Amino acid sequence: MIKRTTVRLPSELLRLAKHKAAAEGRTLTALVEQGLRQVVDGNCELTKKKKKRGPLPVSKATGGLRPGIDLTQMSKIYEIEDLEYVERMKHFK
Repeated sequence: MIKRTTVRLPSELLRLAKHKAAAEGRTLTALVEQGLRQVVDGNCELTKKKKKRGPLPVSKATGGLRPGIDLTQMSKIYEIEDLEYVERMKHFK
């Protein structure tokens, strides 16, 4: 069963699609149908570009916390961050 539907496309895309369909000697409907089938079946470039992600890198850093840092006192951590920020800004002047 064939159904009729309405789609909204940017005017430039519609113009290019009509031009391509005419150049290939087929209807706009046939062009849209082929494109949709490729996307749905996973045979288009958009679906092929997705790569499977490999394992995330694991840090090999050692050393632990800096001396004097207590993770239970966030105010101390914020104070240290502020002092580090001030030191970095001194170098930009």
